[in-house]
Amino acid sequence: MPIDTDLFRRLMGNFATGVTVVTTAVDDRYHGFTANAVSSVSLEPLLLLVCVDKRAHACRELERAQIFGVSVLAAGQTEISNVFAKSAPPAERSLRGVPFRLGETGVPLLTGSLAWLECRVHERIDAGDHTIVLGKVVAGAAGAPEPPLLYFRGRYSRLAE
Repeated sequence: MPIDTDLFRRLMGNFATGVTVVTTAVDDRYHGFTANAVSSVSLEPLLLLVCVDKRAHACRELERAQIFGVSVLAAGQTEISNVFAKSAPPAERSLRGVPFRLGETGVPLLTGSLAWLECRVHERIDAGDHTIVLGKVVAGAAGAPEPPLLYFRGRYSRLAE
């Protein structure tokens, strides 16, 4: 069966993912974007990956950044995900009005998330219309034990309890 981009999206939509906001801090300008193409890669060294569309502000910011943060969103953070799903340029010491704290590396991390990871850029890989950014995890912490925000078949979802 031949696969076009629409069918590929529908097929991949059957793979439920967590939802994150990836953040950068470059020259006191903060930027964030919603990402569900995030995955652990290696335990030795500790690596994770983030995939970002080359046309997005996010890609330009990740190209300039040496560090980035990943905030894993809780089920109650749908609106925060929606804020960062819209493309916007970076702002000086602000993240679109969303509360955050600075991590050990100086990268912004969203308040109320399930977990936070701080990464140094390890490698950037060209991958079609996206760039894969490998990050070496240098710090992390867990937040409140709440259910995660999920993305499934083109919409937000929650774990069955």
